[in-house]
Amino acid sequence: MINQYPAWKYALIAAALLVGVVFALPNVFGEDPAVQVSAVRGAAIDATLRDRLVARMKTAGIDALESEIDTEAGNRLLIRFASGEDQLRARGIVEDALDRQYVVALNLAPATPDWLAGLGALPMYLGLDLRGGVHFLMEVDLAGAVRQAEQRYAGDIRTLLREEKLRQRAITVRANGGLIVRFNDADHRDQAYDVVRRRMPELIVESTENVGDPVLDVKLGENAKREIERFAVQQNVTTLRNRVNELGVAEPVIQKQGENRIVVQLPGVQDTARAKEILGATATLEFRMVHDESTAALATGRVPGTAKLYHERNGRPILLQRSVMLTGEYITDAASGIDQQSGSPAVFITLDGKGARLFSNRTRDKIGRAMAVVYIEHKSFTELVDGVRKRKKEIVEEVINVATIRDQLGKRFQITGLDSTEEARNLALLLRAGALAAPIEIVEERTVGPSLGQANIDQGFRSVVIGFVLVLVLMAFYYRRFGLVANLALTVNLVLVVAMLSMLQATLTLPGIAGIVLTVGMAVDANVLIFERIREEIRNGNTPQASIHAGYAKAFSTIADANITTLIAAVLLFGFGTGPIKGFAITLSLGIATSMFTAIMMTRAVVNLMYGGRRVTALSI
Repeated sequence: MINQYPAWKYALIAAALLVGVVFALPNVFGEDPAVQVSAVRGAAIDATLRDRLVARMKTAGIDALESEIDTEAGNRLLIRFASGEDQLRARGIVEDALDRQYVVALNLAPATPDWLAGLGALPMYLGLDLRGGVHFLMEVDLAGAVRQAEQRYAGDIRTLLREEKLRQRAITVRANGGLIVRFNDADHRDQAYDVVRRRMPELIVESTENVGDPVLDVKLGENAKREIERFAVQQNVTTLRNRVNELGVAEPVIQKQGENRIVVQLPGVQDTARAKEILGATATLEFRMVHDESTAALATGRVPGTAKLYHERNGRPILLQRSVMLTGEYITDAASGIDQQSGSPAVFITLDGKGARLFSNRTRDKIGRAMAVVYIEHKSFTELVDGVRKRKKEIVEEVINVATIRDQLGKRFQITGLDSTEEARNLALLLRAGALAAPIEIVEERTVGPSLGQANIDQGFRSVVIGFVLVLVLMAFYYRRFGLVANLALTVNLVLVVAMLSMLQATLTLPGIAGIVLTVGMAVDANVLIFERIREEIRNGNTPQASIHAGYAKAFSTIADANITTLIAAVLLFGFGTGPIKGFAITLSLGIATSMFTAIMMTRAVVNLMYGGRRVTALSI
């Protein structure tokens, strides 16, 4: 008999509806404004700290809904509040109560019940314009990029002259830019002039005298400088994108702005404290040899020109060579772990081919000598000065490890001397994501508060409801009982779209809401085509049962064509668009898929239950 589905199709529809309801349900419970506190370098987060912060907030007239310590990570505290105003006030109180061993950030914590979370059902992400989030404006130190390049060229020239058996006395990086290569005699200077010009044509080399000494004056050409600066910004964009990917942020916005700035937006971020810590910490490593005269020079207090003073983490001073053996740019992989011999936290590092060759060559004749690992971190922070918050920045350079080279080092090795396993994980993440080609500083940090996002949500929700209700009324009035069936399918379609956004953990933005509104019209359009076809079959004298069958069968090709062409447009928008355009494309694509299911298969199932296998003389359509 026509107009009857087998049992498995009804079971499939029921299962899809059940799954859709379960995964859409977490969005009903919303989120709580929260302040999140994360520890840096093993600082303690425990019940004592939690009680102290809650007590200070209570003194200020702020009542926390709930406070919880992350039992999995063990070093994060989340304090929930009833309103965004309380959250913002509490943030200032917490920041004043803690020192810089802690990172304080705003967050929105899902209020999903435990039984839903246990099923893996989580609310969908909302974009920066809906739920708020974190906005960073970062400035790239282009002068620092050029200085780093000059340091690398100093090492490369030293290696090149050694290969050519040309002795140089010293290579110095000038404060105002450029290199000075000193020689003992003019003959070696002149030979080095020819070698450097031939092997490094991007450099401007001049042969001259300096205080009676034969020297080479080496500078970067303008084209080389511009290329280094362009590469530094592009490399930093790539590195920041890799770091955000490590954080698991959905649909971030990371793009260049102007000549030397980068915008990073983290909409729907679940762990803003960690994002702030990872993005704000511009850590890298340098490997330097311990200076031969370190002990004697420190005893006399005189630092030789070829040395640079550093401090170990215990405060002990140490002199290292000014020349850098290796920088973090050659690191391709890094993993945290435990050193088998000492049992202390360690980071296991893998170099690329060029880095492995350089490190192997530079450690080959230094077996038995001490080498230091310098941890460099550019930080910016706010400090309360005379009642006014001021932003300050500092460069932290610490010697985290000094070890004797026992063998020629190559592609893989490890470093120790880290304070905690958490610091080892963070350092491995930063190195694995790629070294920054130049230092960056967070010049602007903006958190889009939940109140603004809530206003956008309310307006977007209102637009969906108005469009949805108008469509329901029109369909019920014009197609009567069949219109009610279409309305049921339309409701289920919205539930399934929300469920799929939640399952995929996609980010919903205001343009995404526009895609949902468009989906409502497209979903009902398929039913309009089907119902008009059924009416046409009835006018042609066919029986009600045959008209239903023909209506669905003959309208399918038209519906498929229309939806496929729209899907192609959505795919192109996703492929070539950025940010909000991608959000629109995602919701539109999901809406097309779910509307094909609800408008065709589900409505057919309901109509079959109503009319299939029965003697019908007329249809309410």
